Amino acid sequence: MVEVLRYTAFSADPAGGNPAGVVLDATGLSDAEMLEIAASVGYSETAFVVPRADGFGIRYFSPVVEVPFCGHATVATAVASGIAGRLVFHTPAGVVEVETADGAATLTSVPTSSTPAPAADVAAALAALGWTADDLDVRYPVHWAFGGSTHLVVVVRGRSRLAALDYDFDALGDLLRAHGAVTADLLWQAEEDVFHARNPFPVGGVVEDPATGSAAAAFGGYLRALGVVAAPRVITVHQGVDMGRPSELVVDVRPDDARVRVTGRAVPIAG
Repeated sequence: MVEVLRYTAFSADPAGGNPAGVVLDATGLSDAEMLEIAASVGYSETAFVVPRADGFGIRYFSPVVEVPFCGHATVATAVASGIAGRLVFHTPAGVVEVETADGAATLTSVPTSSTPAPAADVAAALAALGWTADDLDVRYPVHWAFGGSTHLVVVVRGRSRLAALDYDFDALGDLLRAHGAVTADLLWQAEEDVFHARNPFPVGGVVEDPATGSAAAAFGGYLRALGVVAAPRVITVHQGVDMGRPSELVVDVRPDDARVRVTGRAVPIAG
């Protein structure tokens, strides 16, 4: 019998954050078995860990597909391991180092990148979201951003647009899959270093993620690519609020490092 731990990440409250399944020893499990377990757990991702001499191999499965990197499941796994200090995870996207202490974890992403989305992609995204170009914050162009996995970054002018989110599941999923992307990272800037986010995840068979660590890393890289990180900058992202599962992701971006650090807490939850 495979033991699946259940943690919520990016919250100290079991009722908040993004739940993740964690299998601390997945040695010998096949891809089909991991996908079946993830589907039975039903969370947006379940992490499967295989101990190795130079750290831990780790893979991430949603209920319907494997993804190359998952930030919230990485934070959950690091805290669930009970190991204080530095851990090294060998993910399908590359090596991710994590520092843990007192129920919190800081992951250092693989090098991020970000490129402007072509006009056709922007139009397709707006159509799927039921938005118009007038809803966009012109300071923040739409990009495809990578932080271990790829996300479509869309920043709107008003918080009400996020609150009223009601999108075309199939159309947005098709657009994301066409670019090998995982979620749409939809954001609104509340203060200079405070953003609110919602993250549709149709690619994984999930309507919305309440906390998306890989998207937070990608967003940090996006800001760096825009040239708005002239000095080290710490961004707080509030996510999951509209779902009733509030989450807080702290994003540390540095102008001289393409990697981004994302910090959050994690706590066990009932199965």
